[in-house]
Amino acid sequence: MVDLLRRLAAEALGTGTLVATVVGSGIMAETLTNDVALALLANTIATGAILVVLISTLGPISGAHFNPAVSLVFALRRELPARDAGLYALMQVVGSIAGAIAAHAMFELPLLQSSTHVRTGGAQWISESVAAFGLVAVILAGIRFERKAVPMLVGLYITAAYWFTSSTSFANPAVAIARSFTDTFSGIRPVDLPGFIGAQVAGAVIALALMTWLLRVPTGSDLPINPENRT
Repeated sequence: MVDLLRRLAAEALGTGTLVATVVGSGIMAETLTNDVALALLANTIATGAILVVLISTLGPISGAHFNPAVSLVFALRRELPARDAGLYALMQVVGSIAGAIAAHAMFELPLLQSSTHVRTGGAQWISESVAAFGLVAVILAGIRFERKAVPMLVGLYITAAYWFTSSTSFANPAVAIARSFTDTFSGIRPVDLPGFIGAQVAGAVIALALMTWLLRVPTGSDLPINPENRT
């Protein structure tokens, strides 16, 4: 296993790059077009693409969580020590905020901002629960059946979830926190964060419970034909 310091650096770098992409592509899209749908499409493509790249390149180092909810799931699965999971989450948040600052610097905007974009209400919270649920389900099923395909699976899932959720699929507490520091296309008001984060964690934990049952290794009695009873 890679030492903890390098794993933490990978988590910070990956989450920071992810947020820089989300925020930066949103700024670029908003600059180039007044069409909100087109801007969202540009934001979506950039985000899905960078996820494939980051998971492929940094996954062998840290597991490429880039998401406190995902780290929590692996801690609950006892595949990541609780202390490491806490440090992962801390570095993910630090990296994500640095990513937002980097995006602002690239577009000559004030480095630190407070978002005024309203994102709240039952539909948004349900959307975030669904988004996080689906993300964790895809990761766990991908690891079980198509490990090499996980980068593409996650990138494609988030690309789709941008469009089938009313919240545009944050699905990540660290990214949500970072987006509260930008008053651009992808921002969220700080006051709206608790609802989003609570919904994301709830969706992730529900996915863990369901997928643990769904993906359990079958025993002899679970097989369609029990080998002991074959004639």
